[in-house]
Amino acid sequence: MEVIIKKYEHLEQYNQLMELIKSEGEEWEAYLKPKYKTALQNSITYVAYIGNKLCGYSRSVNDNDLYIWIVDLLVDKNHRGNAIGEKLMQCLVKDFPAQDILVMSDVDEYYTKLGYDKEGSIFLVK
Repeated sequence: MEVIIKKYEHLEQYNQLMELIKSEGEEWEAYLKPKYKTALQNSITYVAYIGNKLCGYSRSVNDNDLYIWIVDLLVDKNHRGNAIGEKLMQCLVKDFPAQDILVMSDVDEYYTKLGYDKEGSIFLVK
């Protein structure tokens, strides 16, 4: 099973990406709003394919060359466990070798399994 990682092309891949997000259910519902379309276009976004099926993506933001923040990482349920998420993140390492890359996570055990170091936590400002 060959995984191909590409930079996100909005006109080509938006509908496929929305189908992947819809398949995750209520937890990802906020990502179906129109403002997320703009966020995708203004972010560093990669998509993963197996054959012609979009099976994962990552979305990151560049903090004025201080850090790269991975804010979204999703792999289709049927393709998890095949290192697709790790391959998506490694694209950032390759494309931004001089920058520190940080993950905003709500699944710490996944990143711990990959050998990443935990660097604090995130709080919602109200």
